[in-house]
Amino acid sequence: MLLFLEGRWKKIGSIPIISIVGKSNSGKTLFIEKLIPELKEAGLKVGTIKHDVHGFDIDRPGKDTWRHKQAGANLVLISSPYKIALIKDVEQDSKLDKLQEEYISDVDLILTEGYKSGDKPKIEVFRPARHEEKLCQPEEDEILTTVINKEKEEGEEIFSSAEIKGVVKIILDFVAGS
Repeated sequence: MLLFLEGRWKKIGSIPIISIVGKSNSGKTLFIEKLIPELKEAGLKVGTIKHDVHGFDIDRPGKDTWRHKQAGANLVLISSPYKIALIKDVEQDSKLDKLQEEYISDVDLILTEGYKSGDKPKIEVFRPARHEEKLCQPEEDEILTTVINKEKEEGEEIFSSAEIKGVVKIILDFVAGS
């Protein structure tokens, strides 16, 4: 739970997690890109977790960290005065609560992109021009809201600032009540 004290949201207990879900190419990343600055303007420190069921590789061939991993390191951590990155072998997909517990401690809210089958509250991004039906099922998922991604028309903004501000209010109400 967060409390707004001394001009900013303060965490009490575990960090709330909300999953931004939707079918492929629904606009989840664009929505998150527009949502984060508004949440930060509301005073929240926001962390994100991207779920990739296909696997990924963030390291580039030839770089020192890539060479360490290729040599057989089970864990590679790179640190600078500006950021830290961790590459670690795992034997199975991690649950959100475990990721939060082990790696994230200094944010007020965690947004995930993905984890559609997870047990966290969800905001679905639905793009009717590309998909016939929504991903989430109200009887199975805790859905905070659904954002409709309409095809962009001349002069029309996808995910208007009014829509984003409405979702921010829903998120702040949820977080305050959790």
